[in-house]
Amino acid sequence: MIDLDADLASHMASIALGHVRKEYPHKLDQMLLSDADALPPRVLHPIFYGSLDWHSCVHGWWTLLTLKRLFPAIPEASAIADLANDSFTRENVSGELAYLERPLSRGFERPYGWGWLLYLHREATRHADDWAVELEPLARSFAQRLRDYLQVLTYPIRVGTHFNTAFALVLGLEWADQFDPELADAIRTRSLRWFGADRDCQAWEPGGDEFLSPSLIEALCMARTHPAEFSAWFGHFLPGVGRRQPATLFEPAIVSDRSDGKIAHLDGLNLSRAWCWRSIAPILAPDVASVAQAAADEHLASALPHLAGDYMGEHWLASFALLALLAAKD
Repeated sequence: MIDLDADLASHMASIALGHVRKEYPHKLDQMLLSDADALPPRVLHPIFYGSLDWHSCVHGWWTLLTLKRLFPAIPEASAIADLANDSFTRENVSGELAYLERPLSRGFERPYGWGWLLYLHREATRHADDWAVELEPLARSFAQRLRDYLQVLTYPIRVGTHFNTAFALVLGLEWADQFDPELADAIRTRSLRWFGADRDCQAWEPGGDEFLSPSLIEALCMARTHPAEFSAWFGHFLPGVGRRQPATLFEPAIVSDRSDGKIAHLDGLNLSRAWCWRSIAPILAPDVASVAQAAADEHLASALPHLAGDYMGEHWLASFALLALLAAKD
């Protein structure tokens, strides 16, 4: 099993430090209403203007804070703290909130960025600094958006990209359990309604630009929201796992061009599959758990060497590697 150690933590922290304040290139998620809306990323988003796009910057920050907490002696720790102190200020948070209040911002970063922002705030609460206090208004704003969204979303979105519903619920649940019991209840209720009756998943994946396994992220969502019922549910959902079926879930995706941002998503697929397999393995029957753990190791090994090298992957892959590496410690 591949484990997270100080050297790997330092490597990933160095990668994230290299992009959370790298403004360009940048891909904005923005609805323009006039010429006046065409502003630089650093003006629109005083905190999260780096890392190619807003959501990647958010989880780049999650990566940095998590690594600093787990490995306070790595050389990058002091730089992380200084940068966080400079970034997570009341003024900067007010700027981020102002963007959300713009007309037609209702769907901004829905739901992927929402889940990551809540996850970042949850991590910030584990630190003695004031970062969580400053970020809380932003977290509360996104939590309200998620609560409203769950009330109107009739069907879950199952694609393996940013629109996936289950992924946002997995990240949002940990925050909601601490800060918003009403939201936590809604996440659990909706997960069961949407996924509870699913059977015999065919796992027709991956799609050519997916970084999430629609099958496995749904399984992880059910594991997190309904752990007591999960083993029985999983036996119906993926009954052939003990025989390594469906085969598609056990074969790491081939990444043919890491300079292509969409194709580079497939490195993330391998990392997120490793996260899911590692996370659910401990609550499966021993014979099935060993198959899941082996699949996790294979997927992680295939992607871990490619965290850096091309910016299309470098601006975000370390976060998904960290999810997978931490899953073994849950």
